[in-house]
Amino acid sequence: MYTAEISRSNPACLIFLVDRSTSMAELIGGEVPQPKSEVVADSINRLLFELTVKCAKESGVRDYFQVAVIGYGGTVESAFSGKLTDRDLVPLSQIADNPARVDQRIRKVPDGAGGLVDSAFSLPVWLEPAAAGGTPMNMALRYAKSLVENWVSEHPGSFPPIVLNITDGQSTDGDPAESGAEICKLTTADGAALLFNLHVSESGGHPMTFPHSETALPDDYSRLLYSMSSRLPSHMRSYANSLGYRVNDETRGFVYNADISTIVQFLDIGTRTSDLR
Repeated sequence: MYTAEISRSNPACLIFLVDRSTSMAELIGGEVPQPKSEVVADSINRLLFELTVKCAKESGVRDYFQVAVIGYGGTVESAFSGKLTDRDLVPLSQIADNPARVDQRIRKVPDGAGGLVDSAFSLPVWLEPAAAGGTPMNMALRYAKSLVENWVSEHPGSFPPIVLNITDGQSTDGDPAESGAEICKLTTADGAALLFNLHVSESGGHPMTFPHSETALPDDYSRLLYSMSSRLPSHMRSYANSLGYRVNDETRGFVYNADISTIVQFLDIGTRTSDLR
């Protein structure tokens, strides 16, 4: 399972559910503390940019993926901005062609003499940070279910859809367990849809990454998110292992108390699919 080749005629589906509640304005630690909403938006924008580069050929960006970014806070709706506003699943070539804007950023790179220097780079922006309202996770998961339902009906032989839920707090519209389970009941010939959960924290505690048991989790909320999360398919486990994570057959796509670097790696591992053709 989870081995279907991905091609333009048989693309993959990525759905990001992004908590945009008021608490996402709180700072997350790092060299320069940033609001959680900004860190998450930056991480998703970088991932989308990397996907467009990965899928670029001489003829242009190939539609190996269709991507939705759904924000939930004051409302539950598409979080794309610019020309993609209000769009749900968007082919990757259209994402590449329609950033809302392109930011100029600075990053540290090796100077060849053992030090680091500032280097400018361009980052397309599709998702803007936002933080307002409650945490209607149930509604967001039901939104994702409708997208997954349509996808598996139209692409019955595809790599199963991947839903990545990024949140910093408990659902304010009821227990999300059933809504999450309904997503994972939807299948293609290659397996069940995957639901991964990332809990973002401002507390600065040690992240609990890709656990294979709930034993060490600190509270009922973390255990709930863990139980909702799908087991990592073997190719994701192999990649996580190459990055130094200790994984086994029971490892789930779940991180609790994530910091900035963990958010980036979670998205990298959680969006790994089979080979592109």
